Amino acid sequence: MHLCLFEDETVSHLQPLIHTRAAYDLRIGGRTLLQTARDAFSADGLVLHSRSLVAGVTALAHPEAIDTLPAGADVLFVNGRFVAEEGPTLARLQQAVANREPARIFLRGDTLVAAWMPNAASRLPDAVLADDTLTAGTLPAVPTESVPEAALVGRLWHLLDMLPPALRRDFEHATRGTTRDAPLPDRRDVQVHPSVVAVRPQQIFLAPGVTVRPGAILNAADGPIYVGEDATIYEQAVVRGPCWVGSKSQVKGGATIEGTAVGHYCKIGGEVHSSVLHSLSNKSHAGFLGDSYLGRWCNLGADTNVSNLKNDYGEVSLYDAALDAFVGTGRQFTGLFMGDHAKCGINTMFNTGTVVGTSCNLYGSGFVPRVVPSFAWGGPEDGFATYRLDKALDVAEAVMARRDTPLTDADRALLTALFERTAEAREQHLA
Repeated sequence: MHLCLFEDETVSHLQPLIHTRAAYDLRIGGRTLLQTARDAFSADGLVLHSRSLVAGVTALAHPEAIDTLPAGADVLFVNGRFVAEEGPTLARLQQAVANREPARIFLRGDTLVAAWMPNAASRLPDAVLADDTLTAGTLPAVPTESVPEAALVGRLWHLLDMLPPALRRDFEHATRGTTRDAPLPDRRDVQVHPSVVAVRPQQIFLAPGVTVRPGAILNAADGPIYVGEDATIYEQAVVRGPCWVGSKSQVKGGATIEGTAVGHYCKIGGEVHSSVLHSLSNKSHAGFLGDSYLGRWCNLGADTNVSNLKNDYGEVSLYDAALDAFVGTGRQFTGLFMGDHAKCGINTMFNTGTVVGTSCNLYGSGFVPRVVPSFAWGGPEDGFATYRLDKALDVAEAVMARRDTPLTDADRALLTALFERTAEAREQHLA
């Protein structure tokens, strides 16, 4: 059986985070949606469908995957926005595969959640994966089945709604079969100072190469803590579970993080609460980040602060680029959503429910507007202009080199195409 993850038309509501990746490459907790799906299904191979805009970078990110249906293979198509958590939907899909049932389409309302297609290549045209989106109408007419409980990431704030259970689920998956009874300083292949305070250590996992420096506090009383390979928790930092600190990431001295997923090679300072840093981004200094999501290659200047609560304690609205409108989130706490390669200078202030596009460079005093289109340059005092593409690419290349990562031709092509596609949004919002 091959697993095929696909994108549908609803991914447009997840801008700007899907500007530079397929929806299934979004991180919720310790894993991306793709990683969670692969762990849920025992597949012989991986097939990936994506929009043409991100096809190049997706292929580089997943060299093991193919983009065509293999001849004679049974294929389970799974919506890339599907959260493969334990429950009736996942159990039903696993059952269909295990019993090699006849072909069937699984729907939540009108949304294609999954499709089980034995000998898929013989049923579908060769170009089925060439379209930017895949829907139920793309597939052959086979029986359908309703899966109303299916969890799908349909809007940006769903990534925050689903964060707490994902942190616990991913901890259990990553640490299955391990023993965590020994005091932290006595554990193998790690360096933990004797002065470190560990609350409920059996719920704390330290991967090989982890360093925890003097005076740090790891409190897993309210949820588990995972610290990945070669990560460092600095002096007097406080980590309150549930939390995930990815490999090579650093929690700087005096920082406080809780309820947060930090991906690979990030630097964290100040206070971070109930947020996701996808990977390779920095919030190294004092300041508050709450109920927020940062993409890759972001950098928040010293004393950047994000409001996550309105003064009237009311529902927070958030800009949806697909609708070109603010919509209610149903949440009282919502902060900042920032696309890849976006930066801000020292003392930057973000209002409750702000969306910043890809490759922005922001600075100056006063609150940043709640909608900042991709490739915007400037601030509230001086106004905004278009961030020159050549300059944006130069900065991206320099930043990525600091993490020993090249700016590939696929990256350049994607950012160039995105610059052109977002010109109208800049004209509208920077006017």
